[in-house]
Amino acid sequence: MAYMVPEAIRTSAAAGERLLYRALKEHLPSDYVVYFEPEIDGERPSFVIIGPDLGLVVLEVLDYTRSALIEAGREEWQVYTAAGQLEAVMNPYRQARASVRHVADRLKRDERLTLAKGKLQGQLKFPHGFGTVFPRMKRKDFREADLYEVIPEAFVLCRDEIDPEEDGFSADALIERIHGMFESWRRTRYILTKEDISAVRSHLVPEVRLSTEFRRPAGGQEQLVLSMQPVKELDLHQETIAKQLGDRHRLIRGVAGSGKTLVLATRANMLAKHYPDWRILVLCSSIPLSQSLKQTIGRMMDEPEDLLDWIRLAEQKEGKPLKNNVEVYNFHEWLRKALNARDTDIPMLIGKLERKEAILPAYEAILIDEGQDFQPGWLKLLSLLLNPSTQNLLLVEDRAQSYMKRKSSLLKETGLDFRGRSRVLSVNYRNTAQIARFAWDFYRKHSLMQGRVLYGSVKGMEIIPPQSAKRNGPEPSVLRCGSFQEELRGVIRQIEYLHNEHKVPFSDMAILYRVKDNYHSSFADGIRRALNAQGLPFQWLTEESGTAQNELTSIGALNVSEIEGAKGLDFRAVFIVNAENMPFSLEEVEEREVSLFYVAMTRALEWLHISYSGDSRYTLYLDEVRQEQAEPQRTDKLLG
Repeated sequence: MAYMVPEAIRTSAAAGERLLYRALKEHLPSDYVVYFEPEIDGERPSFVIIGPDLGLVVLEVLDYTRSALIEAGREEWQVYTAAGQLEAVMNPYRQARASVRHVADRLKRDERLTLAKGKLQGQLKFPHGFGTVFPRMKRKDFREADLYEVIPEAFVLCRDEIDPEEDGFSADALIERIHGMFESWRRTRYILTKEDISAVRSHLVPEVRLSTEFRRPAGGQEQLVLSMQPVKELDLHQETIAKQLGDRHRLIRGVAGSGKTLVLATRANMLAKHYPDWRILVLCSSIPLSQSLKQTIGRMMDEPEDLLDWIRLAEQKEGKPLKNNVEVYNFHEWLRKALNARDTDIPMLIGKLERKEAILPAYEAILIDEGQDFQPGWLKLLSLLLNPSTQNLLLVEDRAQSYMKRKSSLLKETGLDFRGRSRVLSVNYRNTAQIARFAWDFYRKHSLMQGRVLYGSVKGMEIIPPQSAKRNGPEPSVLRCGSFQEELRGVIRQIEYLHNEHKVPFSDMAILYRVKDNYHSSFADGIRRALNAQGLPFQWLTEESGTAQNELTSIGALNVSEIEGAKGLDFRAVFIVNAENMPFSLEEVEEREVSLFYVAMTRALEWLHISYSGDSRYTLYLDEVRQEQAEPQRTDKLLG
């Protein structure tokens, strides 16, 4: 999955631009950077792609249809515009070539990116190519109209080459076509370094830049507390919160492992039973978490709370099924199935709802898990679908796990008012004392708040270090290896040991990674091959990985996922591999990386294993931790 700038394409982008944006994001390697409409000395090419083994490629997107094209020459084309007017435009091939020359001229001003001597002195030291994209035309259209006579085929991408839903689409073929968009080749292949890529990026100005500024959270103080107790059911504080939230908008903030999801599921179950005529919507941001929520809420619905519940369940068994009035989705699945819409349609839907021009499904209650990942527009849309007579919305979030820092208050961004109606879950029930302390030490060391974390408050956020420990376990294991293959061999040994000696089911273990591939290898494929070779059952948690599960997959399969796909879930044992990919070198906002690593570590209930075979700021920190862990052992040997 390529690194995209900006993270989301503007809502006014054409359908073809959105299609290409998704294709590049999902199918290019993780160490590729893709810019959409960067500003370069007053010009805005459609897309600029940078890859270590690619160099730089500029793509220009042309939204022409076959019927709109009247005449195509080598110099210019005659086309009908969207307004129905005939106009002459530059041949797209010449337009794209002019765009890459404009970009190259800008980059040549930077001595870091040019050759210092030889016949090509002053030229860019890496290849730079260009291409055209026609998302509304297919290859057969080009052949039938003889368009390859005026644009060389190597410099053209058509609809069936960028749309995964088209027959014959191939991700490998898409990458190969982009690699072929060069007018000339050099004998020696130049691989862009991280420093080269950073230098190139410094000359590209995207439409939106993310801010790393730490902003005061809205709505008063919130606590980040890590204490350690096991969680299987609600404690008195959680149960009180779930049962006494009241109506209107409610906000629950809590730390990782504090039972936020359990409180939300309990609340959904209670509302469903007390108000069987209500339509209740439960949303989260990820597919795995939505599946987990469905199972949890379904299990609660089948557990009787009192005599009336016994009667309800008895009727159900007698063939009188009770209507299940709770719908559980991840946000994009709900958007697609319930509203038949996409992200880019949200502003239009909001406008129609505000003008009362749209008839969309209404809900008496909406409950949102992992709310810190919901964009303001999503929340605004949901608020407009609430029944005005109930206005029962519950938002559950953890700012420490947030990848997006809100620029202003929820009230200002979404119209949702939680003032005086927020609660805090401050106890971590998920992790052992050792895992919680390990994750906290990392977070405190690397967060933007480093140097300002005190026993008091930091810009309105109260930070409380771990206190008492009521559940203990082994210390997290940190292992430096000579290669990724060596990492996987060590992970598999640990998995087999836990499964055979501690009887930990495979389904209670997870392998997590930051990125699935880079330009020369696929970490996801390496994991798949290693597990297949050992005959271990496994499944990918998210569809986005593009990696199929093996034939042994069953309910008792190992879980494999990118870190983001594991949010909201937990496992008895977690194995974080390839940790040197954090902080990810392409990520400009390192606080996102701190949050991701913190999320990964706090998925582990009992055993946490971190391995790496390269260097990064985080692995150097982990080296220090390994050394500290080994010192007591050396001391014990000397004393013995």
